[in-house]
Amino acid sequence: MPADAVTVHLWSLCEDVIVEHDAGADQVRLKSRWGVDCLERPGPGVREALRRMELGPVLLANAVDTPEDLYAVMLPALDRLSHLVVRTLGVDDLGGPLLSVFPETPDAPFTLVWVPGERPVRLPRRVVLTMHENGLSLEAAGNPHRVVLHRPEAALVVALLAWPVTPDRATAALPLPPHMTEGIIRYLAAAGMAAPADEEP
Repeated sequence: MPADAVTVHLWSLCEDVIVEHDAGADQVRLKSRWGVDCLERPGPGVREALRRMELGPVLLANAVDTPEDLYAVMLPALDRLSHLVVRTLGVDDLGGPLLSVFPETPDAPFTLVWVPGERPVRLPRRVVLTMHENGLSLEAAGNPHRVVLHRPEAALVVALLAWPVTPDRATAALPLPPHMTEGIIRYLAAAGMAAPADEEP
């Protein structure tokens, strides 16, 4: 893995979500297993992003004209739809994404937070690891998210988190670019799959 490999944050809609654009009512309806969600008077950037997200993971910056549109319009709109959105950590290579976080409940907020490098973290004991044809999944009873590991790099980080380890030590121990290890841990933490070791029951 090249040290200068760049990680990217991708967004998509869950496979069961159907997007209906109602130009007359200036409204977008999103139908899913949780019911119907409506966005009133969404701008063209939001409409375009939802159209692309229905097809697969996208880089949000490619769907807006300016960074201001991304932070002032796009992200607030998608924050309301977090229970319909799959968040994916990717790499700018041809190997596919590292991992994806899927919402499993109608209340599934997902916010990336900084994980201090010197504080030990680990997998919560209730996490169940399941092997699938195209990767591994992490699930836990009562957790609002499910994580799918698409590549061995993500599985390496998860394996290390079976024991308490600081992100700094994990970064030093693994043959991955530091920002990749940090990104994987941040996604796992945001999904409830990595917790401070001293707080884990």
